[in-house]
Amino acid sequence: MAANRGATARRASLSLCVTDSMNDSSHPIRVDEPMPHRKVIRSWITPFGERVIARSIVLLAVDYLLLFAAFAGALLAASGIVKIVCGMAAGFITGRLFIIGHDACHQSLTPNHRLNRWLGRIAFLPSLTPYSLWEVGHNVVHHGYTNLKGFDFVWAPLTPGEYAALSPARRLLDRIYRSGWAPGLYYLVEIWWLRMYFPAKAYLGASRPIFRRDCLLVTGFAALWIGAVVWIAAATRQSMPLLLVTGVAVPFLFWCSMIGFVVYVHHTDPRISWHANRAEWSRAAPFVSTTLHLTFPFGIGGLLHHIMEHTAHHVDMSIPLYGLKDAQAKLEAMLPGRIVVQRFSWRWYFDTARRCKLYDTDRKRWTDYRGRATSDAHLRADAPMAEQRPIDAPHGPGGA
Repeated sequence: MAANRGATARRASLSLCVTDSMNDSSHPIRVDEPMPHRKVIRSWITPFGERVIARSIVLLAVDYLLLFAAFAGALLAASGIVKIVCGMAAGFITGRLFIIGHDACHQSLTPNHRLNRWLGRIAFLPSLTPYSLWEVGHNVVHHGYTNLKGFDFVWAPLTPGEYAALSPARRLLDRIYRSGWAPGLYYLVEIWWLRMYFPAKAYLGASRPIFRRDCLLVTGFAALWIGAVVWIAAATRQSMPLLLVTGVAVPFLFWCSMIGFVVYVHHTDPRISWHANRAEWSRAAPFVSTTLHLTFPFGIGGLLHHIMEHTAHHVDMSIPLYGLKDAQAKLEAMLPGRIVVQRFSWRWYFDTARRCKLYDTDRKRWTDYRGRATSDAHLRADAPMAEQRPIDAPHGPGGA
């Protein structure tokens, strides 16, 4: 009896030591140690979650000023090439504004919820993103079920069986989407047109009046935008079709390509798995294991408002964009060997596009369109780890 009590006490002491080390934000967690609970991991980056109203408004104002300058070049420059380049710049700045709106939609931009809703809608206007539909589809569906088949649909790969069951036309479309050359087409069709801009009931699920109002809001903005371009063309005696291309089509299509690329590289890599079993997915700590930290040279990550420090964002959506860089560094220091970090190169990107065509959820690996393995088998989530409950997110409409 005494020996048993001694053994029990030693096990309890060891467990307490492990728990204390996990809670200690100065003690990195080794790969062979259990994964801490998400609450513990979030506590490590809580200090980076301060939200500042003035800073957020300045960011929004600066990006809008940059957008107006880019549009001025796209509409008023004498050279057609300069017009196109400025139109592309306007598309990039539209992406920056969207990232600010994305923060507001997560209530991480400022500490004021009502202000976040207004700032988010303002930031989303150039990208024609209906705020409430993005909020439900992205915050609830994507963040609630990241890389879980049947729930998270954003760049969700087909299984070999699902691909074989498609019509020839749909197979061709999937090949185009996953060629590496068409992220903009994927976002334009599968996310924006089908799931966000006045989505059909098949994609929407339960409807709410606010969904329609937000769709009408971005439609009104688009009408004003196009009307202004037409007026400027007439006032300056320029070609109306040319200005509609450089001032409307180029910025919007560049933006679609930008966001399609970003959401693809956030969660697609030969080292990142998808799950068909919810219990297995939950055990895999998906807020860490399904997200890629893509690094860039020349300060490009900062130009993207640090949205590529994406693991930190999935661990704690309340971290504002200006806190993500430090939060990501803290996570990588605390979880060495667990976070997928990749330096961007076009070689890596197109290799990923070549290898990540279909995902075999039975064999836990990526395949090409012929079913041939293109990645190592991913370990099943059955290693011991700290207790973690699945995220029970309510069903909502299919936003991105």
